[in-house]
Amino acid sequence: MKKFLLVVLILTVVAAAASAFYVYALLWQPVVPQPAPRPYFIVSRGMRLHQIADSLQQAGIIPDRNKFLLAAKLVERNRPLKAGKYALAPGLSLKDLLSLLRSGKSMEERVTLPEGKTSEDYAAILQRELGLDANEFLQLVSDSSFARELGIAAPRLEGYLYPNTYNVYWGATPREIAIMLVREFQRQLDDSLRARIAASGMTLHEIVTLASIIEGEAVIDSERTVISAVYHNRLRAGILLQADPTIQFVVPGPPRRLLFRDLEIDSPYNTYLYPGLPPGPVNNPGIKSIRAAVQPARENYLYFVARGDGSHVFSYTLQQHLNAKADFDRVRARVRREKIKTQPGPERREDP
Repeated sequence: MKKFLLVVLILTVVAAAASAFYVYALLWQPVVPQPAPRPYFIVSRGMRLHQIADSLQQAGIIPDRNKFLLAAKLVERNRPLKAGKYALAPGLSLKDLLSLLRSGKSMEERVTLPEGKTSEDYAAILQRELGLDANEFLQLVSDSSFARELGIAAPRLEGYLYPNTYNVYWGATPREIAIMLVREFQRQLDDSLRARIAASGMTLHEIVTLASIIEGEAVIDSERTVISAVYHNRLRAGILLQADPTIQFVVPGPPRRLLFRDLEIDSPYNTYLYPGLPPGPVNNPGIKSIRAAVQPARENYLYFVARGDGSHVFSYTLQQHLNAKADFDRVRARVRREKIKTQPGPERREDP
């Protein structure tokens, strides 16, 4: 009987030792190859554990999904794996890999959101660069209660998503991103600028709306205040703004050359049909356009037309404007003719 118990004890010890060795080897043995097949691994929001295991194996980061799943049950099984983009170091063990994916320490990405782009443009950039849910972001931007929560007295956040270059961790939520952009907008409005807005006779929403139109028109910084003066003068005179950026806002698809039929679109944003400013911003302007909207140049211009090189010709009267437009049309027609002349024609074959 004693011999039997001794044998059982020895077998138990051996089995325990073998199990301990297996667990140790499972958890601590390096599994990520050298070099790693890719520099990072992405855990998308909503991915389940088995989906992550499948993706890791398919990418060649781990050799065996089942061992990964077993390790996940053995080590801190109550801690979920978090969405993110994780930098991979060669030679990581399963324990190290699981700790990394549970840490939430996602890689930072440098994302540039240009001036004059719409929230739809930003959503596309953020989806491409950060894996952000574009639809969820756009729903937040259009949520008036969310705007009020952030201290924005507007029905939506278009115009208040400040254009800049940001360092953002991959996997940030649409809410986190929207808050960051609005907070940067609010930070840009220093006390001096806020005081000038208050003294301008216009609301902040009106200033941002006008700034978005200026942003859509201006290419050269020195012209921003002059363009602003044109619109301020037209507003005071009760003249339709006839601002092309407001039409671009309601025309579906990417910006393009406007057609006469576009000017007839029945929308409150159509400043060719409806007087005054549109209901809200038509893009997200930068601080230069916001300052220009608050402090226009002291000019009496009422019109301007693009030269085609980014600059504009400004006019006091309609006749001056029509003359400038005719000059530009002639230049454009000449350039078009010269371009056609320089293009190679169809090849001719000699008759036999």
